[in-house]
Amino acid sequence: MTLTVIPLKSTLKKEKFDLFQSLVTDLGNANTTPQNGDVIVISSKYVANSQGRVLEASKVIASQDAEEIGKKFQMKPNMAEIILRESDTIFGGIPGFVITSSDNIMAPNAGIDKSNTKGGTIVLYPNEPYREAEHLRRKFLLRYNTHVGIIIADSRLMPGRVGTVGVAISCAGIEPTTDLRGQKDLYGNSLKVTFQAVADDLASIANLKMGEGSDATPSVLIRDSDAILTNREIREDEMAIPYEQCVYVRGLGTRI
Repeated sequence: MTLTVIPLKSTLKKEKFDLFQSLVTDLGNANTTPQNGDVIVISSKYVANSQGRVLEASKVIASQDAEEIGKKFQMKPNMAEIILRESDTIFGGIPGFVITSSDNIMAPNAGIDKSNTKGGTIVLYPNEPYREAEHLRRKFLLRYNTHVGIIIADSRLMPGRVGTVGVAISCAGIEPTTDLRGQKDLYGNSLKVTFQAVADDLASIANLKMGEGSDATPSVLIRDSDAILTNREIREDEMAIPYEQCVYVRGLGTRI
């Protein structure tokens, strides 16, 4: 079977909205009905907008810690304050960017995004993205009697590469990785540490169709991906590794 990618166009949303109902409408407009085994990939910004996770940056008051972070990394103190509030850990950074982690999601500036939002506002990461994905999975099951996988995805710069790729910040109903340890490579050697990042791979496929600008394609349906679907709830740590084992994090130096 050939993998199929169906972009789901939508309309501009300026206020909180019902995310599931919007997806149902977008599927209808695309003349598409979900089938068992489909995977629906949704932009994290679309999810965040549905939750009202939008802030007017100018109204945020900076703390003393934010003043120091802003000075260190050459950014406005109110932006530094938002980053501090949204982060569990700050690893380091460069002028204009702070490398952070929150809920096992590593991202520059805590995933805060200024694009595709009205001037003066910023979009944060969604609240409880794994719970949101699981709720959506169950709603699709109830409405369509169909088992689908849900991925909430963001775009991300890769170390040493030009441009962005997709990355899964949460998922539900789909096994996020495939353990290839013990299998053989082309030369018969046993694989010792290899996992395939299935959810991230599908997020990158979707990212190509979603675009980064005015595409108005906040979600994508992927069919015949051969991804393994599941009814178990996915844990937040399943797509993450301890930071002390990550070669990129270890190369950043001492945490702040």
